[in-house]
Amino acid sequence: MKQNEAKFDRLPNPAQLPVLPLRDVVVYPHMVIPLFVGREKSIHALDLAMQSNKRIVLIAQKSAEVDEPGAGDLYQVGTLSSVLQMLRLPDGTVKVLVEGGQRVNIHHFTETQACFIAEVSLLESVLDDSAAQEVQALMRSLLNTFDQYIKLNKKIPGEVLTSVSSIEDPSRLADTISAHMTLKLDDKQKILEIQDLRLRLEQLLALVEGEIDILQVEKRIRGRVKQQMEKSQREYYLNEQMKAIQKELGDLEDAPNEIEDLSQRIEKAGMPKAAKAKAQAELNKLKMMSPMSAEATVVRNYVDWLVNVPWKKRTKIHQDLAEAEKILEADHYGLEKVKERILEYLAVQQRARKLKGPILCLVGPPGVGKTSLGRSIARATNRKFVRMSLGGVRDEAEIRGHRRTYIGSLPGKILQNLAKVGVRNPLFLFDEIDKMSMDFRGDPSSALLEVLDPEQNNTFNDHYLEVDFDLSDVMFVATANSLNIPPPLLDRMEVIRIPGYTEDEKLNIAIRYLMPKQLSNNGLKKGELAIEEEAIRDTIRFYTRESGVRNLEREIAKICRKVVKEVTLRPVEGPITVTSDLLNKYLGVRRFRYGLAEEQDQVGQVNGLAWTEIGGELLRIEAALVPGKGKLIHTGHLGEVMRESIQAALTVVRSRAERLGVDPDFHQKVDIHIHVPEGATPKDGPSAGVGMCTALVSTLTRIPARASVAMTGEITLRGEVLPIGGLKEKLLAAHRGSIATVIIPEENRKDLVEIPDNILAKLDVRPVRWIDQVLEIALQTLPAPKPREAVETDAAVAATDANGKSGGGLEGVRPH
Repeated sequence: MKQNEAKFDRLPNPAQLPVLPLRDVVVYPHMVIPLFVGREKSIHALDLAMQSNKRIVLIAQKSAEVDEPGAGDLYQVGTLSSVLQMLRLPDGTVKVLVEGGQRVNIHHFTETQACFIAEVSLLESVLDDSAAQEVQALMRSLLNTFDQYIKLNKKIPGEVLTSVSSIEDPSRLADTISAHMTLKLDDKQKILEIQDLRLRLEQLLALVEGEIDILQVEKRIRGRVKQQMEKSQREYYLNEQMKAIQKELGDLEDAPNEIEDLSQRIEKAGMPKAAKAKAQAELNKLKMMSPMSAEATVVRNYVDWLVNVPWKKRTKIHQDLAEAEKILEADHYGLEKVKERILEYLAVQQRARKLKGPILCLVGPPGVGKTSLGRSIARATNRKFVRMSLGGVRDEAEIRGHRRTYIGSLPGKILQNLAKVGVRNPLFLFDEIDKMSMDFRGDPSSALLEVLDPEQNNTFNDHYLEVDFDLSDVMFVATANSLNIPPPLLDRMEVIRIPGYTEDEKLNIAIRYLMPKQLSNNGLKKGELAIEEEAIRDTIRFYTRESGVRNLEREIAKICRKVVKEVTLRPVEGPITVTSDLLNKYLGVRRFRYGLAEEQDQVGQVNGLAWTEIGGELLRIEAALVPGKGKLIHTGHLGEVMRESIQAALTVVRSRAERLGVDPDFHQKVDIHIHVPEGATPKDGPSAGVGMCTALVSTLTRIPARASVAMTGEITLRGEVLPIGGLKEKLLAAHRGSIATVIIPEENRKDLVEIPDNILAKLDVRPVRWIDQVLEIALQTLPAPKPREAVETDAAVAATDANGKSGGGLEGVRPH
């Protein structure tokens, strides 16, 4: 080797030598490498070298893609090498074995027709004497690092380290290690070009350490992948073993393949084209996945939901009107409007085969049978019944489902319930639709807009399934206690109001439905207990005060339980009969007073009528005068609208002061206090306006208001009585309270047709238009206009009475 170097040292400087361009390889000094040469110019260069001492310059191309490189495509530093062996192959290429000698610097390229000729000079390595120790340290570090590299890179045999460790020359050490490294071409060329030995060793050390880092990352990745592969292969192997064992035991004999099973279910599901294409695509994806992977579970669940949704299965709707009417009458007493609407739907269904299902909203107080009516409608039409409670629902995903990107995602409750019931045309009851709310997770009432719109719900798109589903065959029924429903949602539904039951209706319901049900629930046989009709009527009057019959059913259940205890402890012969006199024994003391007509007429006390979510209520309104400076006080948890009604009523009284015989300046001399009892209950609305006005006039004129009269109506500043809502519930409340006369606005006269005849027969309903008509009916006597002096005297007396008597203007006066 040293003879070869000495031979290169005798080279003329500069010298003209042929050039062999190399692709993707850098040849270092002392490196022996075989090359396959196929380009014509390169073969000519080799021939020329063989003719002149076998010397040739090996230079790397900057880009391997260039077939005919020019001077600019070659680096400026190469390796002067000698050709050790040359062999021409049959295909025209040449195999050549070369040995690197020394670095050379290219001064100039001469391109002939045959090959490149380069003018070169030797490039000596530079070593500063002061850096000798540092170079020795770098060599040791390089050897240690290269040792680690060999251990990580299995492609390099271990013997290489032994041969490299014996090299003492720093330049040769660097070149030998570089030759064995898997480096980029640019990095290899850079090592070749560095003359300073210390810098060359430092650069190479950095490159080796970088490669070690990459190899360590690759090793970690390989280990992780191998571990995962081993785990999945182990699970697959164990699963196959379990299947084989179960098959031997007969558990899985002729069991279908899961993929085949899903494929068959997709074919039988009757999906539309888009849904079927989606299901097939997901199934094909599932085939390519490992059965144990998490993604396979997600896809399998999705395909399961797709095939479980009822795409074509439906029940046959019964269209026998007589049978449907019989079922509705058997299940519920009264509720004529709802029953009539259902029968209309069935009648039209007979004529028009494809009719979009109606969307009914049953609005009424608790306990009147809205939910049970939904079940009866389903039974009458032969639809399967699905109920979804919306009370407290505040997440839009409850309706539309979650997208599949979320862990544990599911379709919305609508499609879940349809899959559960198994048909596409059930009766779907949205219970308590007025109790929905919204928060940061979305507004479920807005999501229901599409569901409850017959023009849109034939393409309902669930976030989970991501395919359209036709909901137009579903009959939707919603229930609510109030119309506290967003207007766009309310607009999509046909509202049917279910008012509270009358006393007679409650009596019939108790005898026909509640009594047999509770006798059965409490284990009483037929003939063991009898409750007289009068006892049930007294239970309704004195132990319940409600629009529905829930509390009435509880009271009947209480009687049944006590009778069961009696019969068990002390058996008796014959049935136990519960009469009105025995109600105290079974139900305790009476909870409510029934009837107000026997009470005395009072100054400043008026019976108003209010509508609440649980039905109509009697509302007592009280007014009193106290000495003061005209302050208006209102108590009883009144809402803003009701407080404004008091202001309007006061203005009406002041504008009619002289006509009513009241001091026009009364509001400056006394404080007026208006109170509505049961202060813990919030009250609001304009319909108590006429009651407020009547109470004020009664207090100021000291004329008692009739206790047997109740009133409702909004009042204007001119004294006109405006219409109100909830008339039926208010009249039922008046009937429950034994009110004899009810004053209503004239414009509500048309609503009287909806009131049961037996209620109208017991009430004297007086439609009015002006407050003067109200005062004429409600007060014992009409106020008479007085001279101004007399009015002032009366006002002073009223204020004195208010101050001196504990009644505060509410003293009892015998009716004339």
